[in-house]
Amino acid sequence: MPVDWNRLVQPATTALVISECQRDVIGDLSRLPALAEAAADAVKNVGALAAAARSAGVQVVHATAIVRADGRGSNVNTRLSAGLTRRLAEASQPTAAASDAAAVVPAIGVADEDIVLTRMHGMSPMHDTGLDPVLRNLGVTTVVAVGVSLNVAIPNLVMDAVNRGYVVCVPRDAVAGTPPEYGEAMLEHTIGYLAYLTTSSDLTRVWA
Repeated sequence: MPVDWNRLVQPATTALVISECQRDVIGDLSRLPALAEAAADAVKNVGALAAAARSAGVQVVHATAIVRADGRGSNVNTRLSAGLTRRLAEASQPTAAASDAAAVVPAIGVADEDIVLTRMHGMSPMHDTGLDPVLRNLGVTTVVAVGVSLNVAIPNLVMDAVNRGYVVCVPRDAVAGTPPEYGEAMLEHTIGYLAYLTTSSDLTRVWA
């Protein structure tokens, strides 16, 4: 049965959740240069989607992660988080303020009507961030998940949202992982079984 996209992503009940499209992840302060390179095209598509969403009345939510320069309060119980904390401690140059590092990249930006939810712990944009109750308070039933990364945060977001009863859509050209072929495999063999895969241009046409 073909997907009725007009019903599935209707503006009143849909949120565009943008994961970790921030300066210290994929921007000018990136601590993950391979991911930043892999995400270059996706960031442009996320920016276009965010603009289309705002014009259509779709709620835009930015899910960001803050790590203090001293690492206090952030988890170190994974190899990824422990490595990032260690690199911060060993940095020879002063690091940017946590709020500056976690700022959304200019290619996407934050509009007045956008919502920004930030976490200091955990690997999922929906873990202990208030994202779930915020979406429910807004009457959202469909989550469009974009951003990074297909290695960790996006699969977490998709599974958490599905487990909480949301319908999830993922535009495959507005997400990224590293290496890129792993990201494609994740979309094809895991996320494709849980979420509706689409493209940013298709969603933009629906919201237009």
